[in-house]
Amino acid sequence: MVATGQTSRKHREVPQLSILVVDDDVDVCEYLQDFLTSEGYAVAVINDPTKTLDQLKDDEFHVVVLDLMMPKLSGIDLLGQIRSADDDIAIIILTGYPSLETATSSIEHDVSAYIRKPFSIDEFREAISRIAKKKGLILRREDELHATIGRSIRELRKARGLTLKQMSRRTKLSVSLLSQIERAESSASVSSLFKVATALDVRITELFGGF
Repeated sequence: MVATGQTSRKHREVPQLSILVVDDDVDVCEYLQDFLTSEGYAVAVINDPTKTLDQLKDDEFHVVVLDLMMPKLSGIDLLGQIRSADDDIAIIILTGYPSLETATSSIEHDVSAYIRKPFSIDEFREAISRIAKKKGLILRREDELHATIGRSIRELRKARGLTLKQMSRRTKLSVSLLSQIERAESSASVSSLFKVATALDVRITELFGGF
């Protein structure tokens, strides 16, 4: 089962991270597919590693999550094949049998993360988030919301001819915090958003840009 969320056409305009999970363990694939889909990512899974390169040719992926211990084709051999075909795609190694040899090979092939099974959700989420930021993609709806709020505040502020310093005086919020909110580098509290909306003479809901 894949957890799917309702996303409007407007939100689809935001780049979405696409992930391919390659693992012969069906339960692991199903677990990761449900988890990553619920996080807002586009996810495909493969249980047969020999079909990976064909899948990568047919569809565009930003990340490959690769198990190392698989029948038919080892993860290390597949890692080399993927890198020969695509030197940009991010790769996360997932293994229940970590070793110096596989860790060294992973480093040589520029993997983005080397995660041991059993893994924690937070560890996996952090690895994906790090890759997303490196690729300049906005991925989860929470990140998308922060970007929308920041863009709305910046546009409304400029339309009124206000500087960040003037906004700071009106809201009693620091220039640094206001700048971080506009760049979506910091999430604003409801209290801060209320102060900003009041300073801009708009309803707080207008800051959400129809989100």
